[in-house]
Order: sequence, then structure tokens, then C-alpha cells
Amino acid sequence: MFSGCLDSEKKLHKFGSQWRTNDCLDCFCSKDGIDCCTAFVRPVGYDEEKCVSIFNKETCTYKTVEKDDHSKECPVRGWVG
Repeated sequence: MFSGCLDSEKKLHKFGSQWRTNDCLDCFCSKDGIDCCTAFVRPVGYDEEKCVSIFNKETCTYKTVEKDDHSKECPVRGWVG
């Protein structure tokens, strides 16, 4: 009988446990298996001609900045995820 879930990296997780993957997915192990969803939201409604969104894999967050000057953040009207 199993006591947990085996993930894609062959790591065993106990039933009821939660973890974040290297690909910024939040996962949960239950007796039904593993459920994962994105741990981040994407910016929408910003000036795409002037700005670019940059993903930080360490923090699982986006930052929206001016294309010509990454030190200047751009306003974002909404986030989806």
C-alpha cells in the first residue's frame, strides 16, 4: 500500500503534503493523486509596445518594465493566473 505520491522526479510526497516545483507549480498529494496549478499570475493590460514582462523563476513572479529601461516599472491593469 502506498503512503504518498511519486512525482515526475521520482520523489515521494506524503498524502496531504504540498510543495512547489522548480517550474513554479504548487502541488498537492492526495489519495487521488497529484494536483498541480501555477504558482504565479501573468500581467495583462499593460503597454506591450513600450513594456515587457519578465519572469523571475526564483520568486515565481513577473515584473513589467520598460523595454528600453528595465529599472522603470510599467503600470499593469490586471493579473491572470
